[in-house]
Amino acid sequence: MTMTFKRRLPIPMEIREEMPLSADMAARKPAFDAEVAAIIRGESPRRLLVIGPCSADREDSVLDYVTRLAKLADEVKDKLLVVPRVYTNKPRTRGTGYKGLLHNPDPEAPADLLEGVKAIRRMHLRVVEETGMFTADEMLYPANFQYLIDLLAYVAVGARSVENQEHRLVASGVPMPVGMKNPTGGDLHLPQLGGRYHRKPAGTRRASRLCGAGRGNVPQLPLRVPRAPGRQVRPREVRVPRRRY
Repeated sequence: MTMTFKRRLPIPMEIREEMPLSADMAARKPAFDAEVAAIIRGESPRRLLVIGPCSADREDSVLDYVTRLAKLADEVKDKLLVVPRVYTNKPRTRGTGYKGLLHNPDPEAPADLLEGVKAIRRMHLRVVEETGMFTADEMLYPANFQYLIDLLAYVAVGARSVENQEHRLVASGVPMPVGMKNPTGGDLHLPQLGGRYHRKPAGTRRASRLCGAGRGNVPQLPLRVPRAPGRQVRPREVRVPRRRY
């Protein structure tokens, strides 16, 4: 094997135990998830708004932004349910450049995935605990959602990642809504595959391996982002899981 071992990374359970979600917020999460699902299914008159910067790398700036957003969200709560984007990974088409907080918790220092894993958990946790708002993040690395699974209200799969089978398999089994962006070629067939039943090797929170089966993340509404010269249209639709498990 040509890869060189650097260090062991903590498994998700260890990180969640080191930085736990408070009992109060954990108790509020199921009701929040149910309301998100009701909106997406058309059972609520409100709209879901997932909003925020595409790269969250400075904890102080993110907290300042979401604190102000929380006040606005309270003012419009009768019409909108707001989920702040706290995207801690930065997709790179060529694989070079800044890859986000997970890789570079200190952008001026070399990559440090150990501190990065802790940094993304700390940032999301502070947002949830200090603002009362559950968060959204991009699933750039399918194995990493377990570090944040108790904090996320929404997960996005980007145009580059949606063509990867592993992302679609994981999307079929996560317990929160997943927005599947159409791939760079514009085809909507691939995003819809994540809504199907899949069986795959899976890791538990204790890092053992097992054969897992995703029940399908439905009803499914892939993100539609039409392409036009010089024009970027924002996503309008997401898809929601049939049940939590």
